[in-house]
Amino acid sequence: MIVLGLTGSIGMGKSTTAGLFREAGIPVQDADQIVAELYAAGGAAVGPVGEAYPGVVRDGAVDRSELSKRVLGDPQSLRRLEALVHPLVKAERDRFLAAAEAAGADVAVVEVQLLFEVGVSDDVDAVVVASAPHALQRERVLARPGMTEDKLVQILARQTPDAEKRAKADFVIDTGHGIEAARAQVMALLEKVRSPGFQSRRGA
Repeated sequence: MIVLGLTGSIGMGKSTTAGLFREAGIPVQDADQIVAELYAAGGAAVGPVGEAYPGVVRDGAVDRSELSKRVLGDPQSLRRLEALVHPLVKAERDRFLAAAEAAGADVAVVEVQLLFEVGVSDDVDAVVVASAPHALQRERVLARPGMTEDKLVQILARQTPDAEKRAKADFVIDTGHGIEAARAQVMALLEKVRSPGFQSRRGA
């Protein structure tokens, strides 16, 4: 089974691209959704995160907005959080891929915002980066509820720059020209990775 790692900076169309893979019948796992489940009541991350950051657990679940306030702008605190959560996310990713392969999937996608930053790029057959012009990215992000220029700057500071992501990618999906153009790029990508000549980055 070919495993694709899908990433993209905030506002670049990563979730839309993931939806296009699902539309094509490809199983997709969203790391953000996994984290949300880990932080929910009964989730595996609630205990350790609550111990490390007293006061962030409310009604049995991690209050993500409160946790965000604690770690944004504090690299050491953020690294401590990542050390707690990333192994839990990896375990869920491994379970997802095993289930997809057992179900007969020939391609599966793991959607990970910090794919390069946390080393997931070394564990996939190809990296797919969703990208768009900076002005469009900024317009999309600032339209989100509660988003500010300052918060956007802080988020981008902890993400690998888009130009660097594109340079490291095996495939780039340009989401700046509408859904149909993006859909065509996804279908062309699937055709390439399913072809006999496809070479995995893991074998490089």
